[in-house]
Amino acid sequence: MSGDSYLNGIIDKYSVNIADAKKAGQSIYPVIERWSNGNLVQAEFSGSLAKGTAISIGTDADIFISLSSFTTNTLSDIYNTLYNAVTQAGYQTRKQNVSIGTIVNGYKLDLVPARRQSRYGNDHSLYKNKANSWTKTNIQTHINYVKNSNRIPEIKLAKIWRNLHKIEFSSFYLEMAVIDALKYANNKNLAENFLTVLKYFRDNISLTIYIDPANSNNVISDDLTLIQKKLVMKKAKESRNQKNWKNIVW
Repeated sequence: MSGDSYLNGIIDKYSVNIADAKKAGQSIYPVIERWSNGNLVQAEFSGSLAKGTAISIGTDADIFISLSSFTTNTLSDIYNTLYNAVTQAGYQTRKQNVSIGTIVNGYKLDLVPARRQSRYGNDHSLYKNKANSWTKTNIQTHINYVKNSNRIPEIKLAKIWRNLHKIEFSSFYLEMAVIDALKYANNKNLAENFLTVLKYFRDNISLTIYIDPANSNNVISDDLTLIQKKLVMKKAKESRNQKNWKNIVW
């Protein structure tokens, strides 16, 4: 079996049932609507599902919850009261960085609450739980950045690799790094491209600064500490040295 055939099989193995993932999101929508107290602009699927990079061993669906710019709650209150509302509704929940993780009908969902910065447009403010601070974001900018990259298979493989090897590596940071790694790659060979990605992780992750295309003040590469970046580099080196694809992704 060729490298490309094996890797395409891995991508298929971890494919997400999009219809069922969306049903899970729709089933929790009434909880979100009640919690919003009339301030909900919309709750839409975003992240990996919208970008086309979802895998079954990661989050199955991200739901971006847009609240009106007239919402008076602090960003911290927005985040924490959503966590309380989902927990009280009987769902298993966990606090993450900018999202509330939960499981609905067996599907892993990340709920990302944010407040519009103005009455119109897609710029939002959201709470960063780990740093007890906030940041500006534009989800549509992120979606377009990834969807238009023509690197969806390589991104899926990198996310599968990350999860199998239990590496901390935030998804948008990973997506940006994969796109950057293959910036000059004309090769349509999936196996060769993925080896290029691993080489890039091995050699460049601790050196390259990534700025949020939706917010020049948000340094995406700061999502990982230097220790975490070195672990990415170490695992990438180990994988790059393997002689068999089954020891890299399985």
